[in-house]
Amino acid sequence: MSESNSETAVKQPNFIVRYLRETRGELRKVTWPTREESWRLTGIVLASTLVFSLFLWVFDTIFSNGIQQLLSLFIGV
Repeated sequence: MSESNSETAVKQPNFIVRYLRETRGELRKVTWPTREESWRLTGIVLASTLVFSLFLWVFDTIFSNGIQQLLSLFIGV
């Protein structure tokens, strides 16, 4: 009985090897973007990041100045 178990263990690939083979198979199914698509999408991400950071900076400045005005009104700082 131990011989059949050892034979089955030898025939079955290591779980790491199996994982790597399955991963390689899945990566072959991926539709990779072209160089032009990559540049366009990178530009969109950078532009949206810039716009959103400017939006947050404007509102942060407005609220910071508002809180400073309230503190100087009530505390006299």
